[in-house]
Amino acid sequence: MDVSFILIILLIGAFATYFSGDKLAPKVALFFGLVSLGFSVYLLSLFNAGQNIDFMSAWITKPSISFSLKADGLSLAMLLLNTALTPLIIFSAFGNEFRNAKNFYALILFMSFAMAGTFLASDGLLYYIFWELALIPIYFIALIWGNGDAEERKKAVVKFFIYTLAGSLFMLTAFIYLYGKAGSFLIEDLYKLELSSQEQLWIFLAFFLAYAIKIPIIPFHTWQAKVYQKAPTVGTMLLSGIMLKMGLYSVIRWQLPLAPSAAKEYMTIFIALGIAGVIYGSIVALRQKDLKKLLAYSSLAHVGLIAAGTYTLNLDGLRGAVLQMIAHGFVVVGLFFVAEITYRRYETREISEMGGIRSQSPKFTSMFMILVLASVALPSTFNFIGEFTVLYSLSQIGIIWAILGGTTIILGAYYMLRMFQHVMLGETNAKLFKDVTTNEAVVLVSIIAFLLFFGIYPKPITDLITPSLQEILTQINR
Repeated sequence: MDVSFILIILLIGAFATYFSGDKLAPKVALFFGLVSLGFSVYLLSLFNAGQNIDFMSAWITKPSISFSLKADGLSLAMLLLNTALTPLIIFSAFGNEFRNAKNFYALILFMSFAMAGTFLASDGLLYYIFWELALIPIYFIALIWGNGDAEERKKAVVKFFIYTLAGSLFMLTAFIYLYGKAGSFLIEDLYKLELSSQEQLWIFLAFFLAYAIKIPIIPFHTWQAKVYQKAPTVGTMLLSGIMLKMGLYSVIRWQLPLAPSAAKEYMTIFIALGIAGVIYGSIVALRQKDLKKLLAYSSLAHVGLIAAGTYTLNLDGLRGAVLQMIAHGFVVVGLFFVAEITYRRYETREISEMGGIRSQSPKFTSMFMILVLASVALPSTFNFIGEFTVLYSLSQIGIIWAILGGTTIILGAYYMLRMFQHVMLGETNAKLFKDVTTNEAVVLVSIIAFLLFFGIYPKPITDLITPSLQEILTQINR
């Protein structure tokens, strides 16, 4: 048994969902989403038992391209994030009616398939193919099932597609250059290359353009807020919860080990860009009147801190970044789902038009409050573990970086608690706010349980990812 089976499950699931018809599509998609999660957990048990679950097969002779999938602790952690959030995102959509539902749910599973391939691929060109494949379903999900003015939505989505595709072409160029040096796209062969400082700089920048747009990092973030706002909430969850993690994961897996001297020489510049995202995202979030846009800029601030952690080039930074990737994935999906629940009742995302929900729905209010506290990294939540570890790693580079990075906690607490006050407290809205349904409660409780459990006991995830990160650091410091 190997990791290729997870790709087969998700791909078969996408086709089965499409051919099941609109009525059955949601249930079929959820079934395959849960099967993929169950199989991912099974693969984890095999990995922990010491079994080799990698997969490699010759694919194309000239150029030499292998269908190579590598499962180490880091890639398995990201695979589990993907397969855990996918069924939750599918289930969260059960409260909405979508035209051509079979297409909609099939695209979700196909996107999950492509993202899983990105996390597992250990051949550069195969990785690039999966990277680009993930862009296609989210493009159609946002374009066809998005909200707001159709013309504005089209402009935002097309800009996102062209922008990310253009950035990825620089990465492809870098892979082609590296292939010319190594005669192979396999990651272990690329790691062995002895590149000059100048070559490493150009390789580093080529990868950076692709990843900075996807994450996004300032000043490559201009597509983000508009697409998050215009996409259906399911699309926003896929983008913020999983897809942006492709960029952060790739920094650790591909960019830093392939160009270590450039990473070391220009480390402070890229840490500064990440911290700039923290401050900029937080300040802009303070001014937002639309709930989804506020959460979009909040996400920008949090991923800026994660990006800064990856560029510290120490174990605490990389480990904290990965922990925070996983924690952020769950909490941001929960927060966007809260925004969707309020939209279902009020048919608005304007914060000023909400209020008084606490008196009508105390259960929903309590769950929302826990997610807000997790977002601002309250101790005992998983987000605290990741943010604290990243800030500690920044302090090893310079205490000023830790202080500036810590503004995400201070500013985040201010705008998130103020938003909670306007949305949930105050005078009761004229519209009745029905309490959460069973489906909605299952999604929110599952997310909260994950955040609280690993906030108290993060050891299983820490133990899983640390050996892989130590190997990557050995490659960086060779």
